[in-house]
Amino acid sequence: MAIKSTIFKADIQITDMDRHYYEEHQLTIARHPSENDERMMVRLLAFALHANEGLQFCKGLSAENEPDIWQKSLSDEIEVWIDLGQPDEKRIRKACGRSRKVMVYTYQQSSARAWWEQNKSKLERFNNLSIFNLADESVKAIGQMAERSMRLQCTIEDAQLWFSDGDSAIEITPEVWKSAKQG
Repeated sequence: MAIKSTIFKADIQITDMDRHYYEEHQLTIARHPSENDERMMVRLLAFALHANEGLQFCKGLSAENEPDIWQKSLSDEIEVWIDLGQPDEKRIRKACGRSRKVMVYTYQQSSARAWWEQNKSKLERFNNLSIFNLADESVKAIGQMAERSMRLQCTIEDAQLWFSDGDSAIEITPEVWKSAKQG
């Protein structure tokens, strides 16, 4: 018998001064049996950084042809594709062809840096691709905030993010490895 996903609930208040976005989201997050708290919280962090009413969690690890998070247009076209970890170049190429914007959030510093060095020259050509790296300390700290029911605050200003659960607050600055070209 297959192990089922664990359901988490997150009530997250987002104050994004960079985009002038101020909303509260009640989210249901299904954590895949092979996913740990840190990866799930990185998904939540990526959601907060790009939050809007159309952004939604996908099947992620359970579906090969879907990202972790996406936003679709009313005509079902993919506008935003967000992947976590170290996807292979073929997957990123396919995502860049299917979506207006693609973001990859890497973590696990040593393997992520090796992945980036190996794929950098192949990925530079994609104008709609952005790649960010999250420091190990930040990922570990947000992973410790994971609970089955969470109330979180997220403040974003000048590309810095403050994540708080009421008991502790973490400052996170994603390192930009590649920025999408504007246009």
